[in-house]
Amino acid sequence: MFDVEVYAAVRQFVFIDGHSRREAARVFGLNRETIAKMCRFSLPPGYTRSKPIEKPKLGPLLPVIDAILEADRIAPVKQRHTAKRIFERLRFGAGS
Repeated sequence: MFDVEVYAAVRQFVFIDGHSRREAARVFGLNRETIAKMCRFSLPPGYTRSKPIEKPKLGPLLPVIDAILEADRIAPVKQRHTAKRIFERLRFGAGS
């Protein structure tokens, strides 16, 4: 990813100083497509996920973990589960 300073310098070089995008690519050592994207957006576009993160291992266990944490809300502080204890319950079964 490029610094905001480089982004601003490229935009100034092209829009204010009046140089071509091709020349900006040569001067800054960037691809012409990258320069085109920098000129297209006034601020660097942030990354957005197209779909939620997959959790193949943990996904099926999330309802169990949520149930444990929900039960811990009414339990005394000293009897609540730690992350390690939740891991042990999931690993060795809820009966232990």
